Amino acid sequence: MLTTAAAAALALSAIVPVDSPIDSVPDYVTVQVVAVNGSGCPAGTAAVAASDDRTAFTVTYSQFLAQAGDSTSPTDFRKNCQLGLQLNYPQGFTFGVAQADYRGFAHLQSGATGLEQGNYYFQGTSPTARKSHSLRGPFSDNWQFTDSTEWSAIVYAPCGERKLLNVNAELRVNAGSSKGTSFIAMDSTDGRISTRYHFSWKRC
Repeated sequence: MLTTAAAAALALSAIVPVDSPIDSVPDYVTVQVVAVNGSGCPAGTAAVAASDDRTAFTVTYSQFLAQAGDSTSPTDFRKNCQLGLQLNYPQGFTFGVAQADYRGFAHLQSGATGLEQGNYYFQGTSPTARKSHSLRGPFSDNWQFTDSTEWSAIVYAPCGERKLLNVNAELRVNAGSSKGTSFIAMDSTDGRISTRYHFSWKRC
């Protein structure tokens, strides 16, 4: 387990859950990366920041890229990242993840495919089901996928306990019949492409 602290100042336009009154949002929220594991996020390449309105947090990656074809390494076709996040917020609240927005860029040759999938869970609980999204070449553009959870199915952190939130993400590329190099990335050199997780808050 690698311990680190990371933060990024990001301007967000996060949503407020439609069935959550604004006075149910806590006065402050901070998010700290306390564990980093995976080939897609070497030490120091993942940063986290909570939105100013406390309705979401973002994860920004700088080296999260899977590729296949030509002279790429056989292990490059799959990259993954698991982050252990510690959230701090006032007593009397608990939270779950209502929605996750995944963003990035892909360049896929004709005959190649790319895949993004992710899930999340609280320490000591069962992981949520992995949700997958695919791209098919030829494709060379930004991409965005959204995973939403029904309000009745949202898993909340236990009241009065501060459990780590584990966030998992994976990227894959299959070269198939393509020629040349294909890749899919969940990163950005300017920090504008990131993964955003939307909170669902409730009082204990």
